[in-house]
Amino acid sequence: MPTATGAELEDLLTRGDLTPVGRVSGSSNGALLCVVGDPLDRVLVIHKPEATERPLWDYPDGTLVARERAAWLVSEAGGFDVVPPTVLREGPLGRGSVQLWVGPLEDDPNPLVAVVDPDEVPDGWFTVLEGETPLGEPVLVVHSDEPALRTVAVFDAAINNSDRKGGHLLREDGVVRGCDHGVSLGVEPKLRTVLWGWAGEPLADSDRERLARLAEALGGPLEEELEPLLTVDEVEALRMRVAALCRRGHHPVPHGGWPAIPWPAL
Repeated sequence: MPTATGAELEDLLTRGDLTPVGRVSGSSNGALLCVVGDPLDRVLVIHKPEATERPLWDYPDGTLVARERAAWLVSEAGGFDVVPPTVLREGPLGRGSVQLWVGPLEDDPNPLVAVVDPDEVPDGWFTVLEGETPLGEPVLVVHSDEPALRTVAVFDAAINNSDRKGGHLLREDGVVRGCDHGVSLGVEPKLRTVLWGWAGEPLADSDRERLARLAEALGGPLEEELEPLLTVDEVEALRMRVAALCRRGHHPVPHGGWPAIPWPAL
């Protein structure tokens, strides 16, 4: 990860030369792996062009790339430090999001969410889903209990993230980052996540403070920054979710009417 400040990184992502170097395999919206900057000052990024988005019936307003940018603004305003720096800019296929790449290019040997045999659950980890292999052998989907991941769970509740898969979580220098927030910040409750381990538990004091910061920011400049990215109703729904989390002081629990875990879970 570059040692530049947040403002410097945002400026580099916005103004630096954007050069595709590959396509992200399995991406449903044509995501590209790119480099931004010159040979002496460049970083890897994920670029998602607006032109290659697949329309979603439950997110009819705005664009998914705008929600990627909005999620970063919310993460920054509350001090969650979950979303890597993300900007909107012109690219080789037109306007789209550009997000700093974090984590290794290869698979993480120590994932935060894993599929394990029932007798191999790491100490302290939470079980969120039971299943079986194609041969009928039992397996569990489990996730880490580390505090940084718990902060991600609170952030996801605030933005109404409907697609928190295990593969969207990355560890970097002790910080847990999340990516792929295009299907978040809707109005109707649609929280789908693999991070249900703390469901119903009291919020950590540090996460209460982050929510309080976010609530204050929504009464100031953050609302103006979100205005071109989300609808008025979506911003108001965000404000109400944050207020409810602050008031109740507990992690949300799954509710009926909407799948609680995304598919595939990883």
